[in-house]
Amino acid sequence: MQAVTILTVPGLGSSGPAHWQTRWEQHYGCRRVEQGDWQHPVCADWVAALDAAVAAAPGPVVLVAHSLACAMVAHWAATATRPLAGALLVGPADVDRRAQLPEVRGFAPMPLARLPFPSMVVASTTDEYVTLARATEFAAAWGSRLVNVGALGHLNSESELGLWPEGWALVQELVTGASQ
Repeated sequence: MQAVTILTVPGLGSSGPAHWQTRWEQHYGCRRVEQGDWQHPVCADWVAALDAAVAAAPGPVVLVAHSLACAMVAHWAATATRPLAGALLVGPADVDRRAQLPEVRGFAPMPLARLPFPSMVVASTTDEYVTLARATEFAAAWGSRLVNVGALGHLNSESELGLWPEGWALVQELVTGASQ
């Protein structure tokens, strides 16, 4: 069996040096899905970049998406023809909220079809971009396992998660499933 490729998929603005995604890339060798414009995202462009990254990745692929990238993964899954071994969807930004940032409106409405691959939604009770109730709705619609991590904010750099070993353990569950 080929080794699993783990692709990190940052949200709006990408992930800075203190973000757990960046740390995972440095520490574990995950590969980042790059976008042409991190500040002014266009859903179709982001979906195309994700599709190209999945196509170029060797072996089975597990995605690790954060925030707006979770919505983008759901959009990608609706039309994707490439197989995916699994996805960890962390702090999915609720693109349907009226108070949401204008930059993310092009990702609405949030796709709510069942994802054609194993997935987990990781949510916090204090996330400013998605309520726990809404994250629970996403998980149910997508057929994802919901992981409530408590009061950790948006699970970004400000959450000061460091290398976030608890999150890495969840990725390893998906990797193990892909290797079987």
